[in-house]
Amino acid sequence: MASIDDIMTRTVSTIELDDTLQAAAQRMRDLDIGALPVTDDGALVGMVTDRDITVRAVAEGLDARDSRVSEVMTADVQSCRPTDSADAVLKQMGDAQLRRLAVLDADDRIVGIVALADLATRQGAPTDAALREISEPAASP
Repeated sequence: MASIDDIMTRTVSTIELDDTLQAAAQRMRDLDIGALPVTDDGALVGMVTDRDITVRAVAEGLDARDSRVSEVMTADVQSCRPTDSADAVLKQMGDAQLRRLAVLDADDRIVGIVALADLATRQGAPTDAALREISEPAASP
């Protein structure tokens, strides 16, 4: 099976930690994407999704023009390396119930994104097991 370097999307748009939720939503709309890696001076510090903006911000009544990405992002970001195998990344995604991972280089700088859809369409990887795990309801705390 191929490495993530062969599969990942290399063009990655990011958003800064202190940017507004409105700026994040506009960038997602303009790029037709559902997630943005969050950086602080180039270092990956989180991930913000369209769902984060809806569920964590809008549902709580936050003003998207004044609220910051840092208020709703997920800070505990899983990542992988370009040299990781697609099998290992599929397992990681399934175990963590994630549909996408940031791809980091040796200096921990973001160099790509790999999504479950990338693995399914670019590699023909058997994604059914990972999709089942990702789709299972999370255990209640």
